Amino acid sequence: MSRRYQSGCLYREKRKAGPDVWVFRYRDGQRNRKEQIGTVEQFPTKSAARKACESLRANINKETRIPRNVAELVSHYTAKELSGDSKAFSTRTAYAVYLHNWIVPMWGKHSLSDVKTVAVEEWLGSLPLAPGSKAKIRNIMSTLFNHAMRYEWADRNPIRLVRQSAKRQSTPDVLTIEEIRALLAELDGPYYVMTFLGVVTGLRVSELLALKWEDVDFAAGEIKLTRAIVCQHVGPLKTEASQKPVPMDAGLSALLLDWRGRCPYNQDVDYVFASPEKHGEQPLWPSSAMSKHIRPAAKRAGIQKHVRWHVFRHSFATLLKGNGEDVKTVQESLRHADSKVTLDTYTQGLMPVKRAAQRKVIQMIVPICSHASEMTAASV
Repeated sequence: MSRRYQSGCLYREKRKAGPDVWVFRYRDGQRNRKEQIGTVEQFPTKSAARKACESLRANINKETRIPRNVAELVSHYTAKELSGDSKAFSTRTAYAVYLHNWIVPMWGKHSLSDVKTVAVEEWLGSLPLAPGSKAKIRNIMSTLFNHAMRYEWADRNPIRLVRQSAKRQSTPDVLTIEEIRALLAELDGPYYVMTFLGVVTGLRVSELLALKWEDVDFAAGEIKLTRAIVCQHVGPLKTEASQKPVPMDAGLSALLLDWRGRCPYNQDVDYVFASPEKHGEQPLWPSSAMSKHIRPAAKRAGIQKHVRWHVFRHSFATLLKGNGEDVKTVQESLRHADSKVTLDTYTQGLMPVKRAAQRKVIQMIVPICSHASEMTAASV
């Protein structure tokens, strides 16, 4: 499919009252549109009216010109969909990384019609990335072609068939109870606490590191979520469902209270996992904490799986399911926004139920009520 530079159609239109007007008609890539240029009193001749709509014509062609290749499609998509606040900062950042580090280098010079299903599938299979990262790249490419189809730049989405086969790929890594215990045994200080917190709450890393002590309500047994941090950029949470408070069992409360008494930054306005190098003004960097502390600890513990932050969230969900928790409790514990309408409308997960579900996971790992001080002593 191609679209040449369009000159549009300028014509004179009569009105029931008042002087005739000049109207410019064009196609915006989706439907026919028309713009009123002015009256014949303002522009007595057609050439004068045509000159008046030159700027409009230039903008129209700039907006509707078909991309010559995937790189130009990415540029258009970035300008239209990833600018402003239409998407969360974390989403915009992640999309930018995958687009410019993987998709554009491989497919940038290809025309849209040259992107074939089989070629994309083979390419994804060859990438040295985790299945979750490949799935994200696949989804972004699918979104790109949906964007192109919306503007009538493409008549098909070559990624759709690939997405079906992707569902049959191996599931993301999860840690067993034995592996979680072994990992925690190799950690101390803030890295022990943040790992434990991630495993028993399913918090996203952007939420976990954004926590301040004022968010931890020891009296109510809840952790309030009000912000997320990505690349030290403070922004809103991912979805409305993400804003629901997280239950805090007595064991988890004891661990966090012990950590507050030992950490160097323990005022209400301080981050729970503040960076000493930044004098507490920023939280620890997630990539540094993982690569320098948590992943080496996993290696020492003999864990062969690829440990990353989201593994803790997957593990929490798997443990809840293995404990026989009902679907609604799992959904609300993970604060997912995409549950089925029936569950969202007719069922509510109660905080005591969610706290009890969390307690079961905690007790499977370690009785931290009696060992909280011991586990975090190394942080001093």
